[in-house]
Amino acid sequence: MRSFLRYPALAPVTLRAMVRADEIWLAVLAAVVGAVSGFCVVLITTVTLSLHSVLFGRGNTMNGHLSGLTWLPPWRVLLVLTLGGIALGLFGVVFSKIMPRRPVDPIEANALHGGRMSVRDSLIVALQTVISNGVGGSIGLEAGFTQIAAALGSRIGQAFRVRREDLRVLVGAAAGAAIGAAFNAPVAGAFYAFELVIGSYSLVSLSPVAIAALAGVGVAHLFGHMPAAVMIADPGVLTWNGSFSVVIISVLSALTAIGVMYCVTQTETLFRLLPGPVWLKPAVGGCLVGGLAILHPSVLSAGHDAMRVVFAGWITPWMALGLLLLKALASCISIGSGFRGGLFFASLYLGTLAGTVYGALLEWLGLASVSPTACALIGMSAMAVAIIGSPMTMVCLLLELTGSISMSGATFVAAVLSLLTVRRLFGYSFATWRFHLRGESIRSAVDIGWMRSLNVRRMMRGQVRTIPFDTPLNRVQALFPLGSAQRIVLLDRDGRYVGMVNVAELQAVPPAATPVMALAHFENAMLTPLLTVREAVELFERAEADALVVVEDFQSRQVVGILTEQHALRRYAEELERSRRTLAGEEGASA
Repeated sequence: MRSFLRYPALAPVTLRAMVRADEIWLAVLAAVVGAVSGFCVVLITTVTLSLHSVLFGRGNTMNGHLSGLTWLPPWRVLLVLTLGGIALGLFGVVFSKIMPRRPVDPIEANALHGGRMSVRDSLIVALQTVISNGVGGSIGLEAGFTQIAAALGSRIGQAFRVRREDLRVLVGAAAGAAIGAAFNAPVAGAFYAFELVIGSYSLVSLSPVAIAALAGVGVAHLFGHMPAAVMIADPGVLTWNGSFSVVIISVLSALTAIGVMYCVTQTETLFRLLPGPVWLKPAVGGCLVGGLAILHPSVLSAGHDAMRVVFAGWITPWMALGLLLLKALASCISIGSGFRGGLFFASLYLGTLAGTVYGALLEWLGLASVSPTACALIGMSAMAVAIIGSPMTMVCLLLELTGSISMSGATFVAAVLSLLTVRRLFGYSFATWRFHLRGESIRSAVDIGWMRSLNVRRMMRGQVRTIPFDTPLNRVQALFPLGSAQRIVLLDRDGRYVGMVNVAELQAVPPAATPVMALAHFENAMLTPLLTVREAVELFERAEADALVVVEDFQSRQVVGILTEQHALRRYAEELERSRRTLAGEEGASA
């Protein structure tokens, strides 16, 4: 700062050097965060696969993978899932005493809390996810991966006291690195960070997110964690005749995804209504999932290997229809009964089944002009985008998983159509739908926490000119000549707010002995200190007022300040501009 004062001409050069240093430092932290995320993925995956091997019998599983199997001992499946549900329920009861609050996930953390997360809470979530998937619950591990990785990324950023915007980037980079390491897909992991956790793409965040994703995949390779590629037959190329099939399969898959998300909610409601202790409900759900797994083990776990079986061409359309219903029902029961996990991984398997079914239906109607493999790819893209809400993530993931670019145009069209269908008919992805059910107005991870923190208390002016409501007009006119004040707040004998008078209007009427209350306006239009700036602006519009009093609460009506519409709009515009500059990556946006 002293160099700026002595040599003002050097200020731009010094500022550019500072910006470069900040970017390099953020990239270094992103590399560390990515490496930690990759290690978390390796650790969680290894523990989970080991649980599969031990609980279901090493001779019965393929290196711990369950969903690719065609048979498992029925008694073992029922026993493991039921006892696993009991263990999960008791685990939740014990840790509810330690963690009474609801854990904050990465999307919510970036949207409302500036990227701040609790490592302890996230560790408990990760353990619950490992138990849920380890005993065969029909959910994926992505919730555990991203939760603990993002929390550690947040903790590292807080330890080095990075700025709010940089902390949000680190949280997104950590989650993206975890997804990239899980799928051996760094580009998909990076887009996952941008679309789901950060909420926007900017050149400033590109470097740290990309570095974190590469570091996560690199650490996973270092420990020998390299998920096998999905081997698919040649799906052909998209032709104009096949475009109709792409549209139909995409829309039908999106509608199926909406049905799955809705059924998850209804299943949760049903389990809440069940009598008995809460800790026993996961056991009931586990027993039901076990019964479905007896029919076919592909409903267990996330469904990675089962997806490969579909692409190998070993599933007939009728089998695909049955497995689609079984897997969707098992996932709904697992989540609804209290198993912890997500639908990211499961949506890939559900999508391949849906695409196979709808492709066969179009072929039966004489309308299909794409191969069964292409139908499975289209359904996979559409279903996953509908549930996860990230089109570019899924397009890149399919390219990196399969190595096939011949159907990239079709999968891209499927992703776009699916996204439009869900937004038009449902309005939410699975994550944002869960927020909506909790009463949170979060549509994405875009930072709206500043809007909640910018409340009326921070904007109001505490000095208020008040007078009793029964004071005669002529006396008030003498006390408040033009220029002395703009507004006068009227109070009753108990000091409660009863209205507001404009001084210019007051001086425009003839002097009289009538009470000043005759000129009062906005008797029932008031603000409270905790209202956000957006809520305050909406109240100004409804009341058609240019200023409103701030009361402690609507019952006491004790005046604590006053706020003008002009000042609220100016502060709102300033924060929006700051947010825009941050998204654009302009220098000094968060200084």
